[in-house]
Amino acid sequence: MTDFSSRDRVFSKPLTDVKAFEFDEQVTRVFDDMISRSVPGYDLLLRLIALYADIFVSNQSQIYDLGCSTGLVSRVIAQQVAERQCVIHAIDNSTAMIDSCRERHAELDIEWQCSDIEAVEINQASMVVLNLTLQFIKPEQRQDLIDRIFDGLLPGGILVLSEKIRFDQPQQQQTMTELYQAFKKLQGYSDLEISQKRSALEQVLIPDSAEQHWQRLQQSGFAQIHECFRGLNFISYLAIKA
Repeated sequence: MTDFSSRDRVFSKPLTDVKAFEFDEQVTRVFDDMISRSVPGYDLLLRLIALYADIFVSNQSQIYDLGCSTGLVSRVIAQQVAERQCVIHAIDNSTAMIDSCRERHAELDIEWQCSDIEAVEINQASMVVLNLTLQFIKPEQRQDLIDRIFDGLLPGGILVLSEKIRFDQPQQQQTMTELYQAFKKLQGYSDLEISQKRSALEQVLIPDSAEQHWQRLQQSGFAQIHECFRGLNFISYLAIKA
């Protein structure tokens, strides 16, 4: 596969007006570098998703990657279940992201769709992935989305939910924020980049607490909920339908 990603320098120069973060062409070009340097353990998350696909995806079922961005999640799933005659629906509302996916993953049998994930109908699914996606959905609409995913899953089907989280205790929130900023500096980001990106994301990324995620999954009816990954202020759940 051709390396389509460039070094992330989106916020490297001072901006007079920091606008709300957008998944536009500029971000698309650097997104793989951006996310790998911004999310602790991102490569491990991808490997875990491939593992879940190997264990839980059933033959001739549907798979949904909601908020697929540059398609890396869909790619590792497609490679893992290549012999199972599944249909992989990779959906994102960014035209730039979907155009990039179609180009860079052209050899894979994946249905790329530019659409609002809240309008997607989930049917006969053995696996649904929300990888750092729910945090961009309006909070009042999140339960409905999780409910619809649950309803569209086959028995034994799974939801993989990975998110940035907030902490209810101010001291814990402050400590984790400081640790996360230090992590990004270790990844080569400057104080200016960290500050400007934080300002851009604050307008569109609204994190929940771990407790809120757990309660939402329970309310939808998942029989098993496993916290399979945590790295600083990022968490990933494996939720299984009975």
